[in-house]
Amino acid sequence: MSADLKYKLGDSVPAGSFKYIAWTPEADDLAVCGIPQKLDIEKEWKGKKVVLVAVPGAFTPTCHANHLPPYVEKIQEFKNKGVDVIAFIAANDPFVLSAWNKATKGAEDKILFLSDGNAEWSKKLGLHLDLTSKGFGVRTNRYAAIIDDLKFSYLEVEQPGELKVSSAETVLSKL
Repeated sequence: MSADLKYKLGDSVPAGSFKYIAWTPEADDLAVCGIPQKLDIEKEWKGKKVVLVAVPGAFTPTCHANHLPPYVEKIQEFKNKGVDVIAFIAANDPFVLSAWNKATKGAEDKILFLSDGNAEWSKKLGLHLDLTSKGFGVRTNRYAAIIDDLKFSYLEVEQPGELKVSSAETVLSKL
């Protein structure tokens, strides 16, 4: 794990909430914006096994082309290993994340696309990424967590430019 992490395996996840727009067949059109809802981690994920994947941004080259697609392809494998929720988080707003969901065929209501606004939750973990020098602001770092009944059973952050510890294959192997 990264030396910047403020949590270790077995620790309870920090309290928090994410904004998201639930996918529905009626709202699958990009012209339909939807209404943001709040997901409270402690209420929604208690008693569940959650795979949480953080990316610096929706539609960015690595995130869109290399990180998300294997998760979509392996949804059933995750479910077969007892995963109740697969969620992708990014510091983008919920409207952008909803559009990313709509642009990702196969994800629909099977993967949650959650807004970690201003990377607030990721900051609690010590896993935010300051890209203001590039004009991108503060983002979520690229990391993955397995959360079992609100406790971390896996939490790893990627080294810059890598896609290993948060890949679908690696996370599946840790379940």
